Amino acid sequence: MAATLQINGKAMQVKAAPETPLLWVLRDELGMTGSKYGCGVGQCGACTVLADGQPIRSCSTPISVLATAKITTIEGLGGAHPVQVAWESHDVPQCGYCQSGQIMSAVALLAAKPKPSDDDISGAMDGNICRCGTYQRIRAAIKEAAGLPQVASAPPPLSIPPAPAPASAAKI
Repeated sequence: MAATLQINGKAMQVKAAPETPLLWVLRDELGMTGSKYGCGVGQCGACTVLADGQPIRSCSTPISVLATAKITTIEGLGGAHPVQVAWESHDVPQCGYCQSGQIMSAVALLAAKPKPSDDDISGAMDGNICRCGTYQRIRAAIKEAAGLPQVASAPPPLSIPPAPAPASAAKI
């Protein structure tokens, strides 16, 4: 089945079933590998892209709901977006795996709130998991991209979802 999606300012024909998650279309059909597969259920944020300026999890969003949406991927930012520049200046990435999703969430935040508070940053970035723990550098990069002053004292950390309780050990 064919569909037309508006991705990074271009109309793109895709040949995927309507229930196909956007992430599979981006990566497998269009060769856009910036958005990453993480958890597959929309919980980690590695696959985040923007649909009409709002962050969505592309691993769990079927293309059928995006027929009229303007989709922006990390590739659509072009590498010189103020958030990307700030990311580099604060040496945010460690392994880099979650970074495209983190950047896309930060771009959406700054479009909605050009001068976000720490609470705004926490609210927008919660749910984007960074296994390397670069949360304070992420916060500093967002503030730099927003033109906000950097503070010497550490703001409240971004929340990290709790780990599942360990299974009880079997007694022998």
